[in-house]
Amino acid sequence: MTVARGTVRGLIPAVLAAVAVAGCSSSTGAGDGGPGGPAVSSAPAKAAEAGAEKPRADEAEAEKTGTGATKVAEKGGQVGGAGSACELPVTFDIAAGWKPRGVTTNPDPELAEALADLSEQGTVKVVCEIDAKPAGNIGFLRVWQGEASEDDPRAVLRAYVADSPIAAEDATYTQAKAGALAAAEVGYTSHSELLDEPKKERAFAVATPDGPVVVHLGGMDTEEHTAMLPAFELAKKTLKPRR
Repeated sequence: MTVARGTVRGLIPAVLAAVAVAGCSSSTGAGDGGPGGPAVSSAPAKAAEAGAEKPRADEAEAEKTGTGATKVAEKGGQVGGAGSACELPVTFDIAAGWKPRGVTTNPDPELAEALADLSEQGTVKVVCEIDAKPAGNIGFLRVWQGEASEDDPRAVLRAYVADSPIAAEDATYTQAKAGALAAAEVGYTSHSELLDEPKKERAFAVATPDGPVVVHLGGMDTEEHTAMLPAFELAKKTLKPRR
């Protein structure tokens, strides 16, 4: 690690400093932030579209407990419903201490254009950020939503990864379940020039009548990412269509 965490902690929120946010729901007991890295050409990420579609056996084993059950974080609130910090086509539980907030792009046309590479990926736009810092980690669960379409979850994820502002490598796509919904999941590695090291990232996608939803977990580095995986699993396990 070549950059102190305190330095990175100050840099991460600056990326979306001009992004307008909706108020935090006090009932969730749970932040802020922006995509972790400067925008670059998405061309290097195109290779991720050809990522192998084989089981992530090695990663799956590393992320399981000794009993074979996937770790799931303790519930600390819920997002997605009416009146919550982020109103979404779905609802899911968030980990204890994590803090959500809604995100909308700044209406200033010039600023919106400058931030387009950070607030949009593939066919989806970031609409909600759930900050892990109050719980002691450096990272976010981000929720992205697209317009209603016929694209299946895997196609949405492929477009999302291919359009990453930081080159994505070794993308592995699998079928999954998010609550009772059919989902697609992807694990991949990105390389941040800021940190000068590779880091793991994870996302899953579901289709809804109001458009696809992608839930992404990054992290300052792979260590932080791994520590936050139980929160990702909690979101995936408890996701439901909003009624």
